Amino acid sequence: MSERNPQEQGKESVPDQTLLPPPDNEGAPPPPAWAPPPAAYAPGPAPADSLWYRVAAFIVLIAVVAAAAGAGIGWSLARAVNGHQVAQSSAQPETPIQQVTPNTGGSNSNNSTAAIAARVSPAIVDINTTVGSSQAAGTGMIISSTGEILTNNHVVSGSSSITVTVQGRSRTYPAHVVGVNISQDVAVIQIDANVSGLPRVTFANSSSVKVGDSVVAIGNALGRGGAPHAEPGQVTALDQTITASEGGSNSETLSGMIESDALIYEGDSGGALVNTAGQVVGMITAGQAQGFRSSASDVGYAIAANTAVSQANRIRADEKGSDLTYGQWGFLGVVIRDTGSGAMVTSVQSNSPAARAGIAPGSIITKVGGTTVTSSDSLGNAIRSHQPGERVSVTWSDSNGSHTATVTLAGVNP
Repeated sequence: MSERNPQEQGKESVPDQTLLPPPDNEGAPPPPAWAPPPAAYAPGPAPADSLWYRVAAFIVLIAVVAAAAGAGIGWSLARAVNGHQVAQSSAQPETPIQQVTPNTGGSNSNNSTAAIAARVSPAIVDINTTVGSSQAAGTGMIISSTGEILTNNHVVSGSSSITVTVQGRSRTYPAHVVGVNISQDVAVIQIDANVSGLPRVTFANSSSVKVGDSVVAIGNALGRGGAPHAEPGQVTALDQTITASEGGSNSETLSGMIESDALIYEGDSGGALVNTAGQVVGMITAGQAQGFRSSASDVGYAIAANTAVSQANRIRADEKGSDLTYGQWGFLGVVIRDTGSGAMVTSVQSNSPAARAGIAPGSIITKVGGTTVTSSDSLGNAIRSHQPGERVSVTWSDSNGSHTATVTLAGVNP
């Protein structure tokens, strides 16, 4: 897949995502024939506006995903919604998630941060992804005993592989995206292994949350894994509207957010904001920084539980909607720059569908299937209109003339 980098129009796009899966993937099924190949090049330097450097209109908002080994990953919360439904699950939907009436738990020693976290942590998972030539980490919440997990879309967006670590279990599990609502930054993923009896988080009705309520933020802080990290705080504002953007261009607005002063870190995205009874009132999504790089923020924003649960239930029910995307998008394996007259390839990932077809840097892609390509946007839309594993003709030109080849598209998460 090739798509324009929302950060910098006219500059190089974010490369299509391929990398070897994280280690300790024991028991994982072999990848399908169209799975993205391993990247053969070293990761580049971190973009100046990746991770904790999200420029918004009036404040700096950042999505809290941790990149491993300091490798920066540029992503956008503003991704065009793809109405094309792909790779939909054939499994029968489970009973919808039910929310409970919030319970403050009273004032006693059992409401210490450690005690609250102990009640929730067994159902909090570490999520590790491979995105381009880098690895990243986030958090998820178990919502079914058989391995369904709720997280932010930006935790898994653009990834070519996902692994999950469940507390108390010695192995990691491969997982796949069931579906996402990009505009709401909500995703449901599923552990691929045959698991059962997993603990689940309990969601409270977030409409009863009040400013001043005590909360605890729980997540995979800094992507370090192990026992989830917990930080206490209070709700400081409700029904907040935030704008996350990159480089001042394409941005996404999220509304109805819960603001708190519980300290959050890179890697906490998709984690739980819970009340003193250990009930989830929000899903940690973004933090604020005042124009500087930081690994932590004491102004955090969480998607209200009512919103997160509503979208998760829609996805689990396999509801059809233009705002919902299921499965993976097609993947070609090129980095594109707009030239004003077409989509020029600036680099090609080794062993990708594009590389196997003979597409090289400097090539200008002009057609995918029956769709004429005139820009990185039109190329991205053309690729995403096809499913992973589908054979598609690609036409490009270079110094040796015009060429057409049939490629088998790989897959990447939306």
